[in-house]
Amino acid sequence: MADVKKIVLAYSGGLDTSVILKWLAQEYQCPIVAYAADVGQEEDWDAVRAKGLATGADKVIISDLRKEFVEEYIFPAFRSNAIYEGSYLLGTSLARPIIAKEQVRIAHAEGADAVSHGATGKGNDQVRFELAYLGIDPSLTIIAPWRIWDLNSRKKLVEYAKEHNIPVPVTKEKPYSSDENLLHISFEGGILEDPWNEPDPSMFKLTVSPEMAPDIPTYLEIEFVQGDPVALDGVRMEALPLFMKLNALGGANGIGRLDLVENRFVGMKSHGVYETPGGTILRTAHRDLETITMDREVMRIRDSLVARYAELIYNGFWFSPERELLQTTMDASQKTVNGIVRLKLYKGNCTPVGRKSDQSLYQESFATFEEDKVYNQADAGGFIRLNGLRLRMAAMQKK
Repeated sequence: MADVKKIVLAYSGGLDTSVILKWLAQEYQCPIVAYAADVGQEEDWDAVRAKGLATGADKVIISDLRKEFVEEYIFPAFRSNAIYEGSYLLGTSLARPIIAKEQVRIAHAEGADAVSHGATGKGNDQVRFELAYLGIDPSLTIIAPWRIWDLNSRKKLVEYAKEHNIPVPVTKEKPYSSDENLLHISFEGGILEDPWNEPDPSMFKLTVSPEMAPDIPTYLEIEFVQGDPVALDGVRMEALPLFMKLNALGGANGIGRLDLVENRFVGMKSHGVYETPGGTILRTAHRDLETITMDREVMRIRDSLVARYAELIYNGFWFSPERELLQTTMDASQKTVNGIVRLKLYKGNCTPVGRKSDQSLYQESFATFEEDKVYNQADAGGFIRLNGLRLRMAAMQKK
């Protein structure tokens, strides 16, 4: 084992990190700081603290990162319309860098020279955590127990936990793994390892089923300033309560469920089920407002960068110069994205039904099918002929 003096463990209180906490204390024989990040998951933090101390931590630190998570991670990503492989809104991917950043800060404050996490050697999170550590302080020793111990299955973890009197949270009634934060909750593993299996309706936590959602639609107005939401139904709100309200509205109307097979960075495919109620509403509204406030060519360039931007976040490169460069570009495109979008929420559907802005590029006098004085339709003939010139030449060559 590496010669380390103190370790800060990213700790959740679940099976994996509880076993890791005990294992680190036994194997490294040094003080362990168990650090838990509150990024909006439903948790009994007093119980987490008590369990951490009982399992072998010398100190337990719980950091409330919710406000920073929304303002500095969720909103920047949604200003960029970030979406991975056409459907995933990056809930877990966005939470990892802020958790890692705080972990490094605690390591500095506590005089620790090592950090540890509970991500497995098969998943994306090991990459996300460790690239973040390296991007902030490469001098820290990184300990990834799943890559070096012999507890290489859930069964062995449960046996180890029982042997060391660690409560086991996994039961037959919950045969899957979940991860929750303000942006979403994800489910994977267990019964979901077979992508043919439909999720059990009782599994969902943040959303009602669309079938059971209200029979009367909910209408909502979101105001944006430079791409960020600032008000709901005319009421100005801070970022955190605003986003929490969107989650509540989306959940009540069955919005944001997703079942997909995605490509992990390490090379394998993974079946996951997600609930992202507030994020689904926010992206729908933001994208709709851009249709009237963003120049066509600016949008084309920005859209050409979205897949790359989302891929960087998914793969763990939040603290990279290329992500920061793209963020600057994305944010520059948002200077005119100011206005209000009206949405209709109904049984799992989130539909824009109105939009307005003082900076709207939509001009009814230009677009009208009625008589106008700003557009000479005869001009379109030359426009078409010039754009069709290369097509004519290609056709002539074929003949």
